[in-house]
Amino acid sequence: MLQIEVPSQEFYNEATGEFDYVEKCTLNLEHSLISVSKWESKWKTSFVDTVEKGLSRSQMIDYIRCMTLNQKVDPKVYAAIPPVSLEKIRDYITDTATATTIYDHRNNRGYHKKETITSELIYYQMINLGIPFECEKWHLNRLLTLIRVCSIRGTNAQMSINDIFAQNKQLNASRRAAMNSRG
Repeated sequence: MLQIEVPSQEFYNEATGEFDYVEKCTLNLEHSLISVSKWESKWKTSFVDTVEKGLSRSQMIDYIRCMTLNQKVDPKVYAAIPPVSLEKIRDYITDTATATTIYDHRNNRGYHKKETITSELIYYQMINLGIPFECEKWHLNRLLTLIRVCSIRGTNAQMSINDIFAQNKQLNASRRAAMNSRG
């Protein structure tokens, strides 16, 4: 969770052409699958792809709303978030939130670049891999890393080393027998 302090301030609201005042506020933010789902339901586009291309200011502010755990936050607070705090939020969103590093031909989130990643795809992968839904509250990048680890381990764990050796031994014996029978 990330806490952001928004100081009390008066600022000019370009949308209304008036000055607005905001009381000091602490926002409790969580970058999670739940937040992404809320954002995607409004914007009708992949959050992961949009972040890679760069969120517009309005998309970023709206995502901060989706990340907010506080109840009944004055909507004007979001327009008053200082630029330094916006940078902290961007850093928090892009933080890996894990010590795990995966090296392979895929991108750092564990997906091929061509694939559009949406919250529904992530939920599907959680179901497919048996990852409990409590993990939807985790930092999104940590959850994506867990999905990638489960995918790798699941693929590699299908056959044990001894099973692979036994299978290869049997295939080699069959091939030798076929070659010997030909002459």
